[in-house]
Amino acid sequence: MPLSPRRRYALVGAGARAGLFLRALATDHADVAELVALADTNPARPAVHNERLRRLGAPPVPVYDAADFTGMLKRERVDVALVTTVDRYHADYIVAALEAGCDAITEKPMTVDADGCRRILEATTRTGRNVQVTFNYRYNPLHEAVKRIIQSGEIGEIGSVHFEWLLDVRHGADYFRRWHRDKANSGGLLVHKASHHFDLVNWWLDDEPEEVFAAGRLFFYGDQGRRHGYARSYGRAHEAADAADDPFALKLRDEPGLKELYLDAEHHDGYHRDQNVFAPGVSIEDDMAVLVRYAGGASMSYHLTAYAPWEGYRLMINGSRGRLELEVVESDHVAPAAAGAVKGEPGAESTAERGFKRLLVRPYWAPPREVVVEGLSRGGHGGADVRMLADLVGGHEDPLGRMATATDGARALLTGLAANESIRTGTAVRVTDVLNIEEIIR
Repeated sequence: MPLSPRRRYALVGAGARAGLFLRALATDHADVAELVALADTNPARPAVHNERLRRLGAPPVPVYDAADFTGMLKRERVDVALVTTVDRYHADYIVAALEAGCDAITEKPMTVDADGCRRILEATTRTGRNVQVTFNYRYNPLHEAVKRIIQSGEIGEIGSVHFEWLLDVRHGADYFRRWHRDKANSGGLLVHKASHHFDLVNWWLDDEPEEVFAAGRLFFYGDQGRRHGYARSYGRAHEAADAADDPFALKLRDEPGLKELYLDAEHHDGYHRDQNVFAPGVSIEDDMAVLVRYAGGASMSYHLTAYAPWEGYRLMINGSRGRLELEVVESDHVAPAAAGAVKGEPGAESTAERGFKRLLVRPYWAPPREVVVEGLSRGGHGGADVRMLADLVGGHEDPLGRMATATDGARALLTGLAANESIRTGTAVRVTDVLNIEEIIR
């Protein structure tokens, strides 16, 4: 039997996250995939990635201005477009790729507003092309174990979910020093970050959100840092004297990967990766509570805190036959020397940082049972990134249905959009009043 030809991939948005996909295409999946082009609004960043490809033993690829995205797709005979741009532009590139006859793989969130979501869903229906959203949390072995326990019926019919997610002051602060701090770019953390979590619950329950009520505010970052005693006067950390001893300041010169992608590239577009997290101009929330009612009757209470002293999450799922509890402490504190760094692997910055993972099933009339999960690794979200790419690019079997479609992306997004609208209005919001997915895809 002749070998299948390799699919041709092009990537738009050559920031830090792009490296994950480029390494996978150049190494692990080079037998079935071929990177043929890069596009960005900044010419320096694709050059950095081409040099990294060279170090991996892969050939450099042509570089295009992002304004010539559709021309690139045609000239390079692209099969799949990888979209890793600033979130607000996802819909533009996804729709352009679909209309050019390509499939698309996009970073989460799929887009940041209802109009972009509608455009993507209409384009998938019109063109028959596929969109896959990189919800890598589905591929974490712990989350797969939760899915299997629910599917087995061990805890019965699901009545309610409580989900608390804590971003520590190293990880959480990073959303407030870059483009994410502007809600027009990211949709806020209930879209950019929590779409991961909302998607997990949709996937675990095999359900979709129906009504959302939320409360949220900017409590810690932005101008609030003044009343909490953290504010400094600099606009960005680089070469600012009063940033030298600020634990919230990102020192780009000390982060080689970020230095070459951002500091050394900023003369092209003026983008500063190291803004002061307490400077004016933050339009996103850092403390959010959400109540969701699902079509199947279950409810979820969710809380996201972006300024915690430790990083991790707690999940409790209550069923008619028992309860599931998952607790993950990724790092029990932020080591002082790592406070101003970007988040790496838990514990990588200091051996003093500790963490643990525990999954319990609590049946009725029996002692709790701890579930031992195999296959966890320290790399890439518990090994989830590598496993996700094996499915997305390598075409591996997916018995748990982990590959997320445009409809999955829309359902996760709409939870966040409805929550944002509820925060704005102070009222409960029906998801179909934001966007009725079924009217578009039926």
